[in-house]
Amino acid sequence: MNKILVITSALVLCAVLAMAAGCTQPAAPVTPTPTPAATTAAATPQASPTFVSSTPGPTQTLPEAWYIEVQVQSNGFAPDPQIITTVRGGKGLNFIQQVDVRVTRSDGIVENGNILKPLKVGDSVSLASTTAPGYADRAEVWATDPQGTKVKIFDDYVPFRTYN
Repeated sequence: MNKILVITSALVLCAVLAMAAGCTQPAAPVTPTPTPAATTAAATPQASPTFVSSTPGPTQTLPEAWYIEVQVQSNGFAPDPQIITTVRGGKGLNFIQQVDVRVTRSDGIVENGNILKPLKVGDSVSLASTTAPGYADRAEVWATDPQGTKVKIFDDYVPFRTYN
């Protein structure tokens, strides 16, 4: 009789602890669903020369629920120099619509690329760079949030090679 009481008490205690463990997790953040906006025909843009600066500017931070981590680096391979932008993870992988990358090379040529949704860890885009000694190419990375706003999350020089 005493054995049955101990076993029953242990099972009831385990059941109570299992139920309590599931209730202690914080609630998932609720993201509002964007309402579709009416589309209107826009005026045809006029072709005008645009100046792309080679000086890095300020960046912004995504909200914590939409945060993604990207890695931007050169491959250091002289016959085919590339700047590789890779998605490294973050809470926003399911929310960010796309990642746009622009490389402004030290010779003045601009390369563009993007990584489209669905984002996964390891997704990358590779753009041509230069090997000019003493120069570094500029890389800019934008993330498009669920509301359609582009947020610049990276803007810096990417040297062809670094020596540590």
